[in-house]
Amino acid sequence: MTDPVSLAADVLKGHRASIDRLDAILVYTLGERFQHTQAVGKLKAEHDLPPSDPNREADQIARLEDLAKEAHLDPEFAKKFLNFIIAEVIQHHKKHQS
Repeated sequence: MTDPVSLAADVLKGHRASIDRLDAILVYTLGERFQHTQAVGKLKAEHDLPPSDPNREADQIARLEDLAKEAHLDPEFAKKFLNFIIAEVIQHHKKHQS
């Protein structure tokens, strides 16, 4: 019979493996997302479009809040996370404008 500490260690190991896998998915997904936003930034610069689109950003935040609720993720956390990403994207877009 296995003791409770060993069983807990095995469960913990499984959770950590899942977390590591999900972290990799997040990083690769963000990398792909930023490839697209870099392309958008270049396109905006080429056509003298503003680096920020407040209407699009508001729509995206509302959509992400809905997705967060469906995923049982704190919508406020999701909103802060997307706002962080949007701010980074806008900075990239401004660099393309220069």
